[in-house]
Amino acid sequence: MTRHIEMFPTDADRRVLEAVRQQQGLETLDQAAEFVLRRALRKGTARMAMPRGPRAVGRRG
Repeated sequence: MTRHIEMFPTDADRRVLEAVRQQQGLETLDQAAEFVLRRALRKGTARMAMPRGPRAVGRRG
């Protein structure tokens, strides 16, 4: 099932999407928006999977 969401981007959003569209060789602003969203999701999930640093092993307290 495909969902369609209507967006109303600002002029600044359109300029950014146009730059992404040209840089990535995409045909439409919708494709650019999808590219940006997918990239943000990939980066966000990668950050969640990163280790948070060294932890002490053994008893607490």
